[in-house]
Formats: sequence, structure tokens, C-alpha cells
Amino acid sequence: MSELVSTRIRNTAGKLGLPHLAETINEYTRRADEGKMGYLDFLDLVLSEELAVRDDRRFRQGLRLSRLPHHKTLDEYDFSFQPDLDPRKVKDLATLSFVDGKANAALLGPPGVGKTHIAVALAVAACRAGYSIYFTSLDDMVRNLKTAEAAGRLTNKLGTYLRPSVLVVDEVGYQPLERAEANLVFQVISKRYEKGSIILTSNKTFSEWGQVFGDEVLATAILDRLLHHCEVISINGPSYRLRNRLKAIERDNDVA
Repeated sequence: MSELVSTRIRNTAGKLGLPHLAETINEYTRRADEGKMGYLDFLDLVLSEELAVRDDRRFRQGLRLSRLPHHKTLDEYDFSFQPDLDPRKVKDLATLSFVDGKANAALLGPPGVGKTHIAVALAVAACRAGYSIYFTSLDDMVRNLKTAEAAGRLTNKLGTYLRPSVLVVDEVGYQPLERAEANLVFQVISKRYEKGSIILTSNKTFSEWGQVFGDEVLATAILDRLLHHCEVISINGPSYRLRNRLKAIERDNDVA
């Protein structure tokens, strides 16, 4: 390819919003020459590479906006440490069929068993699949909604939790809520019902949610909408954090 044609393609690619193509056209033509590609094969190469770059750019942007505390994947989860947890149930969730169906997923268990890790891993998988995601603890969500309500901006703030395809609500049950706070949670759950997915983690069984939300009737209304289409996974094994802390203590003692 002549330098003149290469320059024209780079300029045209830039105007079309294809910066990657503008930067790599010479590399593409080199690969095409080496592979003796036909015109259609060359076009397929260029379009496939550009799509992959765009998908990766969208994925990284989605993660930046998600407020996820980390970007761990299921490959990093130690299922062997939780022998009572069936990996197939978690991997079934990772197919994201529940997200396709605008259903929910609930991960229950004591602190430290990896609930948040799995929730984040599912959110990362959803983001890579093209879904918008957002992460919040229940306490942060309630605090933000209360502040917005006091300022007369509740409807606008609700949008933060209603717009994403997948909303991850972490640490349900760590702090009891007042009835007015629980009503804000109800609004989010109710408005997302059959319109978007929720992935939540909780250290409380559902029978204890009446205490969490300070009102049995309101808790029942929340659970009614949340559990109508929901995959529930209970993790009742030992704590990863405690295991890691004990290992650190053992290492310190060995050094001493």
C-alpha cells in the first residue's frame, strides 16, 4: 500500500471515530500481505479487530463507572475451601441467564465466606457481556437516598440505582434500618422488579429480614418482589479472611 493511500485511510478512519484502525492500518496490511488475504478476508480482519477494541474499551469504561471494590473473577474463587458450596450453581449464574431474564441472585452466609467476591465476579462477567453494572453497599445506598430526599432530589438519585442492568447490593443486614430507610429500599426493589437484575449479599437469612428492615410487613413486601424471580445460594463454610489472618499469624510466629 502506498504511503498516500495509507495516509488517506488513516484520515478517513479518524473522521469515522476509528482511532485504532488509524493507528494500525499498516500492521493490518502487513498481515494481509503475509497471509495472502482476499479482499473480504482483509475486511473481516479489520472489522473484527476494531470491534474487539471497542468491546474492550466499553468493558474498561463500564468497570470504571461501576464502583466495584475490586475486579475479581470466579477463577480466583477457592471453591475447595467451601466444600458445601456446589460450584455448578455459581457457574450456572455466570451464564448470566438470570440477567437476561431480569431476575435476581441472592448470596447468603456469614461474614468472610466469599459472598462479595462471587457477587463482584458475576458483575464483572455481566459487564464484559455488555450489561451496565453498579455496586453499592446497602448502607451507602440508603445514606445517599436519604441525603437526596432531604435535598428534594430523590427521584434523580433513584435513577442511579434504577438505570443499571445489574445492581449489586452488598452487606444487607449488617446494620438494622429505620422504617423510613427501609421504605427507600422498597422503592428501589419495587421499581427494578422485572426491569433489571439485582445481585445481593446478606449475612442474614430471609426470616431475619423483618428485624433488618424494622417492619415485618415491609420486609415481606421487599422479599415478595425480590424472590419472585431469584436464584438463592447459601454459603455456610469457614471465613476466608479468618483463614488468611491465621496464616499470617502462623508465618509471624515461624519467623519469631
